[in-house]
Amino acid sequence: MPDSLLSIIDALQDRKIMIIGDMVADVYLEGKIARISREAPVLILEHAGETVVPGGAANAVHNAATLGGRVYAVGVVGNDSAGSELARILSEKGVVTDGLIVDASRPTITKTRVMAGGQATVRQQVVRIDREAKTPLNSAIEAAVLDYIDKHLPAMDAVVMSDYGSGTVTAAVIAQVVAGCRRANIPCIVDSRYNILAFTGVTVVKQNETEAAAAVGLKALDDHTLIAAGEKIRDHLAAQAVLITRGPDGMTLFDAQGQITNIPVTNKSEVYDVTGAGDTVVAAMTLALAAGASYLDAARLANFAAGIVVRKPGTATTTPEELREAVASFYENRH
Repeated sequence: MPDSLLSIIDALQDRKIMIIGDMVADVYLEGKIARISREAPVLILEHAGETVVPGGAANAVHNAATLGGRVYAVGVVGNDSAGSELARILSEKGVVTDGLIVDASRPTITKTRVMAGGQATVRQQVVRIDREAKTPLNSAIEAAVLDYIDKHLPAMDAVVMSDYGSGTVTAAVIAQVVAGCRRANIPCIVDSRYNILAFTGVTVVKQNETEAAAAVGLKALDDHTLIAAGEKIRDHLAAQAVLITRGPDGMTLFDAQGQITNIPVTNKSEVYDVTGAGDTVVAAMTLALAAGASYLDAARLANFAAGIVVRKPGTATTTPEELREAVASFYENRH
């Protein structure tokens, strides 16, 4: 087992994958607590810095690039500083960003977190300000996205649709991607927060427990309803595999042959921050499938990748070196 996973890590390098979805700029505004305002009972923060981190589908892009993939990012950004900064950060990682279509009529989706702390205190999030257009993509922008997908998809090893519910992954995009991946005979992976049942014909579905429960009309899943939900989603979408991530309970993989495999977490003790771990799972699993791994090996590798990023603060990434180390030490400790 460890040898097969280690050989997959070597094979991830330079696999071409296209990631289409809602590109988000996570902005962290840092402030030092100075005093209480005289105008209202609120803190006054002295501006101490600002950082932009790729979020949403851009986090999946960032993760896939850090793992060594040759990534084509496809989405919509505004004609603003958040959009250009996002494109700059991804370009520096070697991502092909020509597919980030600029729409001057809508802002880049931004989630600005105001972080406050003192000299000897832990920084805490005080407030979050979200900015995004709620209107559907206009037809010219959608046509530009579809045109880019049409031109570049045949050269890919795999395609991801990362749908955070912000309108980039339209019905026309889904139809074109599913048909294009069939023609090219490559895997198509979807991660959709609110609308998974719209993705009929995809190869692999990734959902967390809450999303899977909502998709089948339940508030939460237990061991029994988890199996029913996974099989229902797989059958409804005619997918080859469904991967449901379950936080501290690991992951469960459902394949087209009716096989159900529980994959336990690789580290229970060191969870620091689960933000963005789902994007890491999608990136690692997609690259592994692009490299020819089985669904089960791809899911196992993704599980190791998630186990690394939850030890890091915020939307984090992992490297091939960290992945090799995690796989090797896990199997050494078991013997």
